Amino acid sequence: MAKSAQKVTLSPSRDIPFDKLVLSQSNVRRIKAGISVEELAEDIARRGLLQSLSVRPVLADDGSESGKFEIPAGGRRFQALSLLVKQKRLAKTTPIPCIVRDAKSTILAEDDSLAENMQRAALHPLDQFRAFVALREKGQGDEEIAAAFFVTPQVVKQRLKLAAVAPALLELYAEDEMTLEQLMAFTVNPDHERQVQVWEAIRSSWNKEPYQIRRMLTETSVRASDRRAVFVGTEAYEAAGGTMLHDLFQGDDGGWLEDPALLDRLVSEKLQAEAEAIATEGWKWIEVSLDLPYGYSHGLRRLSGDPAPMTDDEGAAHAKLLAEYRALEEEYEGQDEFPEEIDARLGELEVGMEKLEARPLIFDAEKIARAGAFVTLDRYGEFAVYRGFVRP
Repeated sequence: MAKSAQKVTLSPSRDIPFDKLVLSQSNVRRIKAGISVEELAEDIARRGLLQSLSVRPVLADDGSESGKFEIPAGGRRFQALSLLVKQKRLAKTTPIPCIVRDAKSTILAEDDSLAENMQRAALHPLDQFRAFVALREKGQGDEEIAAAFFVTPQVVKQRLKLAAVAPALLELYAEDEMTLEQLMAFTVNPDHERQVQVWEAIRSSWNKEPYQIRRMLTETSVRASDRRAVFVGTEAYEAAGGTMLHDLFQGDDGGWLEDPALLDRLVSEKLQAEAEAIATEGWKWIEVSLDLPYGYSHGLRRLSGDPAPMTDDEGAAHAKLLAEYRALEEEYEGQDEFPEEIDARLGELEVGMEKLEARPLIFDAEKIARAGAFVTLDRYGEFAVYRGFVRP
């Protein structure tokens, strides 16, 4: 004979005044986790209580109901409500939505507390990323979203960036076939087609490290620390229509310039403009090159000239750098080696003084008319001019 299914009876729900509620000693949560009680209180103040408290009557010594209710499940919500009452933002008699367990129930209070915390399924990160996108599409700004979920605007930008990765890769991440660190690496280049190409190229490879993904996604781009980019400046590059790649998850030294051809054209134009200014000095010829070849001055005679004196401002700047350099040397005199940050600062001071000491030479006007100059970039991306060369 078939066994009839047992009917399920749910505990009733009712509103109970806040001052009739007390925290149960049967609550299994002892260690703080997740957002703070203060943040939870602010969230309840903004959007209300999203989940009822699980309570059961407190019995008097004679077994009768005392009119009070203990909370074995929902203690953090109760503490947040208590904070709002203490701040006089919530009345003591405010009705609180509760699920009331029968006092005679065979289910222990600890059982309720443990079940509520263990049966709660954590939200998959991808669902959170997509939820942020939905909020943005409905008109909320990064600051608003950040304030609502107690994160920084930078975190919001990062999660929106993650949600913008190619859908095919997001599905792999959802199925645990890709790590979060790998997904982060794919955000460096917004081109979905290229993202998928890179994954197909490495998915069977032993090297699927995030750094390898970033390298492949930026291999046709130029780092912002490249001397050409330093010379032109990323602002001028972007003003000319160039686009940049940025990594929101780790230091990227200013990012990558996506259009090397545009960058080279801007470098050439700026070098040419600088060369035209040098030509007004009266040189017979000017040779412009991004990279001067080895032995570029072989067979040429170099004119002798007198170093140009420093201006008052340059002299004052040099004296200031020298004074700091000597003060640091005196302070750390006798030590076997300088602390790392002091050693770095001394190096910066040396470079600053060398630049001021590298004075341009002043040549006789008649000699200038028979000689020329080379215009180029140094290894730091600084404009460099080598004057006074006479060809045979």
